[in-house]
Amino acid sequence: MKKIKTDFDPQFWTGKRSGLQLIETFFQFNALDVSKEMLSNIMNYAVKRNSWIHEDPAVIFQFHQSMRSLIRAGYLMMLKDRKWTVNTRPEKIFPWVLGMLSEKEYRNPLLVFKKAFREYTLKEFDYFMSGIVYFSMGVYENLPESNIVMPYIHTVKMLDAAHLILQRKREKERADTNPE
Repeated sequence: MKKIKTDFDPQFWTGKRSGLQLIETFFQFNALDVSKEMLSNIMNYAVKRNSWIHEDPAVIFQFHQSMRSLIRAGYLMMLKDRKWTVNTRPEKIFPWVLGMLSEKEYRNPLLVFKKAFREYTLKEFDYFMSGIVYFSMGVYENLPESNIVMPYIHTVKMLDAAHLILQRKREKERADTNPE
């Protein structure tokens, strides 16, 4: 009998779509604040003993797949090595606008992806996402064996950077359609 392997890998990201299109698709289905909260909840339950997340497993799985696609979108953008800065003139940036980004990362959000993929591979981010989802969905004796804090911080920063890139793209499109 032939074994049939079910492939749960998100294949839609590998087509002829750009990283920016994938980011747009991600934020069509996921709000930034909701995504950060979901990631935070999954992370919290992953490191807690004797507790599990009380979310529908289908929602967790969909979020896991969406985050994998967002991380891959950032990887694609990083490979193209474009600068996504719109404002080149110096301006005062208020701390609450930055989120987890530094001022330098706020001016060029692509730096977030470059730094993240310099420290961790795409496979390691997949392992991180799978690990925190796995440990958040049940009660386990052991905690995740590897450092999950730094990949978590990079992932939250990627969410902020991707949203900022999309926001700047929309601002640029508005400025191009409504020249003053």
